[in-house]
Amino acid sequence: MTESPGGSANVPSRDRRRFPGISSRSYEHPADRSALVALRKLSGFDTVFKTLSGLLPERSLRLLFLSDSVRVGEQQFAHLNDMLRDACYILDLEKVPPMYVNQDPQPNAMCIGLDEPIIVVTTGLVELLDEEEMRAVIGHEVGHALSGHAVYRTILLFLTNLATKVAWIPLGNVAIMAIVTALREWFRKSELSADRAGLLVGQDLQASMRGLMKLAGGNHLHEMNVDAFLKQAEEYEAGGDLRDSVLKILNLLPRSHPFTTVRAAELKKWAASRDYQRIMDGHYPRRDEDKDTSVSDSFRDSAAHYADSVRNSKDPLMGLVRDIAGGAGDLGGKLRDTVFRGGARPDGSGGGKGSNGSGGADGPEAS
Repeated sequence: MTESPGGSANVPSRDRRRFPGISSRSYEHPADRSALVALRKLSGFDTVFKTLSGLLPERSLRLLFLSDSVRVGEQQFAHLNDMLRDACYILDLEKVPPMYVNQDPQPNAMCIGLDEPIIVVTTGLVELLDEEEMRAVIGHEVGHALSGHAVYRTILLFLTNLATKVAWIPLGNVAIMAIVTALREWFRKSELSADRAGLLVGQDLQASMRGLMKLAGGNHLHEMNVDAFLKQAEEYEAGGDLRDSVLKILNLLPRSHPFTTVRAAELKKWAASRDYQRIMDGHYPRRDEDKDTSVSDSFRDSAAHYADSVRNSKDPLMGLVRDIAGGAGDLGGKLRDTVFRGGARPDGSGGGKGSNGSGGADGPEAS
């Protein structure tokens, strides 16, 4: 932050668009937004939720960071303090959350807290990213704060830790893990929302892309290429058969974050959208309109998003869903061909085009 010529206000250190009164609805992923709007419409939900979560050691957590991490400010990590204040200024977050740097070689950042959010970044992340990449990450975390994600993230962390402690109790771990799985699914969507907030703060798509690449491949930019990285996301989505689709789901379930290539592809797609351009032009939902938000409209947006995802997805499982919805004539045959594409079928025949007698000569018998 720098002082303006008149000395009356602090402004971002370089010229970036600011979004006065912006609502988090403007950048939230449809699946994330529909869940949050529904929760906010429940009278007293947050109060009840926090009351039921009274056993969470939030005060202990704050004291832990205060005593064993470095608090960002004008005298400590001043450049991070400037980025934090910039991000809050751009997204018009009135109260700047406290931020800490924690000694940990693993690159990571989080926004946690029940009553008030706090932001934590690791030394591994600070050492990995350049200034513009770090600015996008801090904007990402400020986006979490503006969206009210911190409380649910804190509970997710607590329950994940609790699950390991009650694993020996019959059915106890099963019940907790069911909640953890549901929270992880929501949080993965919230990460896509926060990536968008990071782009609104940094206003540099290439920096956001570089930061995600570094999270995947480390500090070797001279060995990496954004376009090639994005092609990995295309290959991941379209490659394989139904077995691979199932493996993708199983790989994703334990994670709190989406896969990095997928995040990069999603962010680039949003940056090219009309929604992003409208925000940059100053046309976006305001916070003072949040109370009038329609829950049904939000769910309708979410449903439209999922329908569009299924329609445009190259994933084999989504292709099968389209065939089911479209009433495919030979669904059993298509399922068999998709699952065993390129391999042997249960009856011993090959996976070639003419091996089922439907076209061309029969292939050779399997030994």
